[in-house]
Amino acid sequence: MPERPVLELSIGDRLRLRKAHPCGSDRWEVVRLGADIGMVCDGCGRRVLIERRDLEARLRAVTERAPKVTHAEPGG
Repeated sequence: MPERPVLELSIGDRLRLRKAHPCGSDRWEVVRLGADIGMVCDGCGRRVLIERRDLEARLRAVTERAPKVTHAEPGG
């Protein structure tokens, strides 16, 4: 069975999930990355942690990507 590529996420990305949150919104913002992904509901502000594998199954679309951060060179 071929392995699926890892879902590339960044803090600040906005996601749309398949099922709506009880508040009615299906839009979320990524606020934490790791084995568990932390998200904040755009509708009510509720914070949740979801396993990366579960998020990949529930994800409908990445609606907005966070801007790429470039780090300054040390000493300059």
